[in-house]
Amino acid sequence: MVTERNHIRELIDKLEALPPERIAEVEDFIDFLNSRSPDRRLTQAAGQVAEPSLAQVWDNPDDAVYDQL
Repeated sequence: MVTERNHIRELIDKLEALPPERIAEVEDFIDFLNSRSPDRRLTQAAGQVAEPSLAQVWDNPDDAVYDQL
């Protein structure tokens, strides 16, 4: 916990040293990272739901050779 707080303090110090236009870029990047998180979870959930229905397509003798790659 102390290490995490120290790390946050170091990041804040670096932010304070940036010119205003760069701070705006950092903020945009943070917003971008935060927006990706729900999308990634949705994609993973959709893949898990689809997996059983695709099992017959994936598990067949004709494609067995690809399992060895």
